[in-house]
Amino acid sequence: MTSLNGAHALLATLRANGLTTCFANPGTSEMHFVAGLDDVPEVRAILCLFEGVATGAADGYARVTRQPAATLLHLGPGLANGWANLHNARRANVPVLNIVGDHATYHATYDAPLQSNIEALASTLEGWHRRTTNPDDVASDTSEAIGAAYGPPGQIATLILPADVSWNELSTTPSKWPVASRPTLAAPDQRELGRAIEALRTRRTALLVGGPALDTSQLHLAQRIAAATSSKFMVETFPTIMERGSGVATPERLIYVAEFAAAQLKDIDALVLIGARDPVSFFAYPNVASVIRAPNCELINVGPLGTDTSAVLSELADALDAGPFATPVGDAPSVPTGELTTQSLAAAVASTLPEDVVVSDESNTAGVHFYGASQFSPRHSWMTLTGGAIGMGLPLALGAAVGSERRVLALEADGSMMYTLQALWTMARESLDVTVVGLSNRSYAVLNFERQRVGAMGEGSTSQRMLEIDDPTLDLCSLAKGLGVPSVRVTTAEELVVALRRSYATPGPMFIEAILPKGLS
Repeated sequence: MTSLNGAHALLATLRANGLTTCFANPGTSEMHFVAGLDDVPEVRAILCLFEGVATGAADGYARVTRQPAATLLHLGPGLANGWANLHNARRANVPVLNIVGDHATYHATYDAPLQSNIEALASTLEGWHRRTTNPDDVASDTSEAIGAAYGPPGQIATLILPADVSWNELSTTPSKWPVASRPTLAAPDQRELGRAIEALRTRRTALLVGGPALDTSQLHLAQRIAAATSSKFMVETFPTIMERGSGVATPERLIYVAEFAAAQLKDIDALVLIGARDPVSFFAYPNVASVIRAPNCELINVGPLGTDTSAVLSELADALDAGPFATPVGDAPSVPTGELTTQSLAAAVASTLPEDVVVSDESNTAGVHFYGASQFSPRHSWMTLTGGAIGMGLPLALGAAVGSERRVLALEADGSMMYTLQALWTMARESLDVTVVGLSNRSYAVLNFERQRVGAMGEGSTSQRMLEIDDPTLDLCSLAKGLGVPSVRVTTAEELVVALRRSYATPGPMFIEAILPKGLS
């Protein structure tokens, strides 16, 4: 390498900051970045066949490592294609660095077909964004973007890099590539701590944990506090990543259905939030309140995002003289037999789960029993659909496998899977240890349920046909094989157990199509 251009400066700054993974779907404007990879072997570029796979993978990587991965996207349409899973990452509050190529600075005036307002699109992610216009600024802008991604809390940082800024040479080579400073977490707010302590001591209180407060040690602290004060111990409906399994405290999960969630909180006088948001209904429904807690329930946010939640929990436990952690005792479900139902599916997965697996859960209605069934399974990490934009599960599993080098289990609904099926190809290409259970009920079952809840029941076949995906029937096994992943179809609980065990014992990816009764929810 005789001279350095803007793309080299970008890659060198990524390397200096320990950002060594990039999920990429490049185009013409990013070719100098691609060429520069030959000169910076420490940066691992992973090709994804769709931008939504790249962005979802960066989310999964960040969840398991707590560090950002980069994405490489092609102009505004590339960012638009990846936007839905960036929305999920934004709601997960994880750090992600988007590198978006653009037309050369002098070419923008001609309004070429791919010209668009990238800044406007990036701004909707409510994070950090900047357009770099000089090769000599690439390193400093990249470093600032990485620092912004870390937050706290973590956020989406988007660096827009015109093609000529990538290919033009630097006027001087820095003696040292810039390294972003890591922001520190905020200390607990003593006033809010005092309010929480008073409520926990004297009132009917629920402790709702989420976000960064879901590792094993913090869950144990929270359970000790709840036990010492006879408080309700709960977790948000869709956690970013949560430690679970034998010996780990298992809080009551806030139910997705707003009416049921409101019933969980109806007798609560004070709701103490630690890393979680004030719970609201996922959607609006006729004659159903949007806010789930009772109108007279006091909200105490003692652990807002960006706060050191471990310090919050430690101070609460000390102030309340919380006793030792009481290890929960129980057994994983027995290996099921017979028909494959939502109950037997959960039992099959929970009874065969190996130690230290990462679970990417986009099972939606078919996986409703998994949380309860897996309480006493071997210890594992559990990731969910934080932002509600479906198509997260397979990319999230891909990124988690790259970031953790652990076996990953993806529980994936058939309708959601079709949004980002291309992730299977990258799993095969990278020989990742991912087990995918494709849950085939040939229906958008959740929409059948939601249609009843909003009172939009049609009488004819046209409306019902909009919620079914069985004409033609998706052949998920063939699709997986076509993308390079070995696959098998199972129709009973016994067959699923055998397939899961075989997959865990075999290196590389495997796809299991689990046939459930049509529309089962």
